[in-house]
Amino acid sequence: MKTLKYFFENQSCESKTDKFYEVYNPSTGEHVANMPRLTLDEVKTVIKSSKQSYSSWSDAPITKRVQILYKVKQLLEENLDELTHLVAFEHGKSWSEAKGDVLKAIEGTEHAISAPALMMGESLMNISKGYDTVTYREPLGVFVGICPFNFPAMIPMGWMVPMCLVTGNTMIVKASGATPMSALRIAELYKQAGLPSGVLSVISCDREVTNELLVNDDIAGISFVGSTAVGSYIYKTAAAAGKRVQALCEAKNHALVLEDAALERSAAGIINAAFGCAGERCMALPVIVAQESIADKLVALLKGQAEKLVIGAAYDKNSQLGPVYSASHKKSVENWIQKGIDEGAKVVLDGRGYINPENPNGFYLAPTIFDYVTPEMTIGTEEVFGPVLCVKRVKDFEEGIKLMNASPFANGSVIYTQNGYYSREFVKRTDGGMVGINVGIPVPVGFFSFTGHKKSFFGDLHILGKDGMRFFTETKTVTSHWFDEEEKKQTKVTTWDGTINEK
Repeated sequence: MKTLKYFFENQSCESKTDKFYEVYNPSTGEHVANMPRLTLDEVKTVIKSSKQSYSSWSDAPITKRVQILYKVKQLLEENLDELTHLVAFEHGKSWSEAKGDVLKAIEGTEHAISAPALMMGESLMNISKGYDTVTYREPLGVFVGICPFNFPAMIPMGWMVPMCLVTGNTMIVKASGATPMSALRIAELYKQAGLPSGVLSVISCDREVTNELLVNDDIAGISFVGSTAVGSYIYKTAAAAGKRVQALCEAKNHALVLEDAALERSAAGIINAAFGCAGERCMALPVIVAQESIADKLVALLKGQAEKLVIGAAYDKNSQLGPVYSASHKKSVENWIQKGIDEGAKVVLDGRGYINPENPNGFYLAPTIFDYVTPEMTIGTEEVFGPVLCVKRVKDFEEGIKLMNASPFANGSVIYTQNGYYSREFVKRTDGGMVGINVGIPVPVGFFSFTGHKKSFFGDLHILGKDGMRFFTETKTVTSHWFDEEEKKQTKVTTWDGTINEK
């Protein structure tokens, strides 16, 4: 059994802990490694080192920081196949999905390379006679990235680390104990690219020790992705301790399918959005709100396409649907399916009981589809995070958007239609923060922000895009004035020292 090490001061370090997370290969069910849960003293040492490294790193010219990210991007591309296999191996995503995970890490790195333009301040001469004002954007200090299991490359190494570091901060990544290997490997590529010691750390620790990351005086901010319950706790705790916080949380994204939609193409998009990554993504599409006039035909199309999905090992390039990430999560999803049956939803497909003949111990679930799901059924309102699709039926657009906006979550929302009027109305009236028109997974590219709403997000500044740069920096405003020979002789100064124009 392999015992993993944590990444600290550009080295792979052994922990003194006697507590570990178990890492599995979901495709086979094999226990492949243990990830140490760092002790409180070890975490405090990591924080101290990150704080000490911040001074020199923040003082480095931004061009130097960008050059290192250019090299990181190159190394990510050179090691794309290795990293893809690693993501598929430890998480269970199919090969194409795992490759996308790594490509999104590259995309986030490319976006961070534009930091010199993004960080530029503003200036104005003669705001009052002889007085000039300029603003700068500066880093804040040590940030912590608290990451989920489901995107082991993209979230820590695409969403968080690149922009955090390029703006002059240091970062401690708390990787998921279940899927830490991709982040650890990419951290090694940062070292290879020339990143100074102490600027980036990758660790894992239990909830009790994590609290130190939320309240320690040397931590400036927290970037979190995970459940709403944990995100709410982190937001309240860290914000109360004076930290800057962004918490990206749960979702239950809905898509409204109108009777004029291109049904076959729409069904293909829905299948991809619902069952891609085995449904283990916050921008999955687990609920379809179908107009009654086309609901029967749509459900038949969805059933037919779902039954054709090739289920298999994540690193088998022929697989279209890999396993879920753990045995316990598989059991959780199975319990949700049973709950849906108990609540009275009509079972179109039941994915329980599937056994992959080549990997009988893997954590596999076949697609599940429920029809006639009603608003009071929890299967259609709470996050399942698995390959389960619910169909709700409505009479028209108005009933559909009302039903969708009743959800406490608002990460994404989608409409399938060829009607421009309803598309525009949907964009204007939906609560969803990321909206798709005939796009099942409306995740924007990295130079736009990831903009969840309602209980899908806690904070003020979103991740990625211009918001991402603002989150990792603060504004400094400087007003200057230079005395001419006459003013040098003055012995009195007005109350506002020239920074207000009196009439």
